[in-house]
Amino acid sequence: MSILSAHKTKSSRRERTRFQPPLLPGLPDDLAIACLIRVPRVEHNGLRLVCKKWYRLLSGNFFYSLRKSLGIAEEWVYIIKRDRDGKISWHGFDPTHQLWQPLPPVPREYSDALGFGCAVLSGCHLYLFGGKDPLKGSMRRVIYYNARTSKWHRAPDMLRKRHFFGSCVINNCLYVAGGECDGIQRTLRSAEVYDPNKNRWSFIAEMSTAMVPFIGVVYDGKWFLKGLGSQREVLSEAYTPETNTWNPIGDGMVSGWRNPSISMNGKLYALDCRDGCKLRVFDEITNSWNKFIDSKLHLGRSRALEAAALVSLNGKLCIIRNNMSISLVDVSSPDKQVESNPRIWENISGKGQIRTLFTNLWSSIAGRSALKSHIVHCQVLQA
Repeated sequence: MSILSAHKTKSSRRERTRFQPPLLPGLPDDLAIACLIRVPRVEHNGLRLVCKKWYRLLSGNFFYSLRKSLGIAEEWVYIIKRDRDGKISWHGFDPTHQLWQPLPPVPREYSDALGFGCAVLSGCHLYLFGGKDPLKGSMRRVIYYNARTSKWHRAPDMLRKRHFFGSCVINNCLYVAGGECDGIQRTLRSAEVYDPNKNRWSFIAEMSTAMVPFIGVVYDGKWFLKGLGSQREVLSEAYTPETNTWNPIGDGMVSGWRNPSISMNGKLYALDCRDGCKLRVFDEITNSWNKFIDSKLHLGRSRALEAAALVSLNGKLCIIRNNMSISLVDVSSPDKQVESNPRIWENISGKGQIRTLFTNLWSSIAGRSALKSHIVHCQVLQA
């Protein structure tokens, strides 16, 4: 390319930049952005289709950092479930409109996977990692979904193949430990951490004993895990990131610990019944679990009505059941009596879930088995 033609190319590029149309006709771009960031999240996919300039704006960090700084970023619940045919599907719940929103398909490598992990980093990236492919065996693969662009991406593979392992997020780093791997030494002691800022995995200290965790929570700066050892004995350990050490535990917290559980505002909560209509809280002073709140609205004991996950949603404790019905509990309220404070416990659900609820109840009465589909993971993403 000659010097003259290169000069013309740069000049034409500057001309295009100078005469680019505004985001909104008649408004300066900064004012247009102030308008667009206030559009509800449910409309963002449509906004991206208007033009390339809007697509670039809504696909970048600047747009959503403004929404977050102004306190107008919205949290949605994302559930990943195994359907009756054994396939993995996922759904997004918009609590503002109380509707389940469509999502792009789960990538093929996870459509049949077993025992994979799921976590959220940076508030808007949902990661799927590890697991077992029915044909290829244990995996190291890692992928993530960006809630701001509604697209899936690859991330660096884990250092060790594993499935049915424990995972958590501490200081926006993803930790995994234990689990199983195809081979002679099936149960694992190894653990590793992924730092998204460095975009790489690193090994951390190994667990005291090999374990297949079935419950875990981050509480008081430590990662607590409870699971089965190589001889199928029940084991419990806690990991301290500051010292990179694992220590066996056997106090009152672990002995009365049930899944699902969640740490919120410095307190540890767990369910006290199968359908998630009663909550317990851990008391550090007495080193025991105490009754916290009873909604008095018990639904039943079928698999479809079983509470599958607890997450924090807009400052409230969110209970999600296998039939995708949802309850919101204001755990910060000083009045724990539902009769005198009905707003403390709200039952909400997506469109069409009332029919599902009655179908499940009728199945229980008729003696038929509950729905075979069930939730395997639940997370909250902000955008």
